[in-house]
Amino acid sequence: MVHHIEQNEGNGHLGTKGLVFDIQRYAIHDGPGIRTLVFVKGCPLHCPWCCNPESISRFPELAYFKKRCIGCGKCVEVCPHGAISFSQDEGFVADRDKCQACGECAKVCPPKARVISGTAYSVDDVLRVVERDRPFYRRSGGGLTVSGGEVLLQHEFVRELLEEAHRRLLHTAIETSGYGPWQNLEAIVAHTDYVFMDVKHMDSERHRQVVGVSNEIILQNARRVSELVAEEPSRRELVIRIPVIPDFNDSESNIRATAAFVREEVRSARKIELLAYHRLGESKWERIGKQCPTRGLEPPTKDKMDVLRRIVEDAGLDCQVRR
Repeated sequence: MVHHIEQNEGNGHLGTKGLVFDIQRYAIHDGPGIRTLVFVKGCPLHCPWCCNPESISRFPELAYFKKRCIGCGKCVEVCPHGAISFSQDEGFVADRDKCQACGECAKVCPPKARVISGTAYSVDDVLRVVERDRPFYRRSGGGLTVSGGEVLLQHEFVRELLEEAHRRLLHTAIETSGYGPWQNLEAIVAHTDYVFMDVKHMDSERHRQVVGVSNEIILQNARRVSELVAEEPSRRELVIRIPVIPDFNDSESNIRATAAFVREEVRSARKIELLAYHRLGESKWERIGKQCPTRGLEPPTKDKMDVLRRIVEDAGLDCQVRR
């Protein structure tokens, strides 16, 4: 069971504040043991399949859970921008051009149909939540994982968070696209025990066309992280992840090229994880007033994922498939 905390629970004053859009407790797939996931907001990539589209913008956003709405109309009464109105077909709808994500409607919404995605947390605020489950970390070998969005867009906050977590003897992990200045990633990895890095496509132009940026920085940073891990192999671990997206990067040739890159140039990587595309994020796009670019895209079949797994294993690498 995953518990979500979407509101700031304290007024800590330890260092830089970061914009966090969710904290999930009792996670088991984002690093060893039982973990708490902290999701920071903002991402320089624009992946059409993103399962956390509320993470892309660097600013707070209003999320609307239509099925929760009880039709009380309190949101209309308190909105200072006149952004919410009633429609016979859609119910209470927000004009996204007028909405300033001020949060006034969220404050008065009894069923939490309106929620602000993105709250300022201090390091102390976050760790107050994380440390609730310290007994579970100790028994399972778990800890804190920082994800996003992209951790490099809030590198100062993430570095301070991980540094303080280490000071408190918590195991740390990050999930990153690797797209950002090396000096920022290096500073974060210095306080990270377990690094997950995405390699979405080996063709730079295809990567740019679909995701919005080329892959040169990402590949170079993967090489550099591998070198850091090689310096302290008993302390750090590196896992390369490939989100398998139909009609984008699921060709056998791309997976073969990615496996060769990891084997030859990212030698410290412990394994490759193949993350099968799923449709669980489709409704999230609607909640923030956007259309899902991949609506209706079918996930890869088990047989397809088995073929890709064998390609990775034939390259001499450990491989795990996650669906």
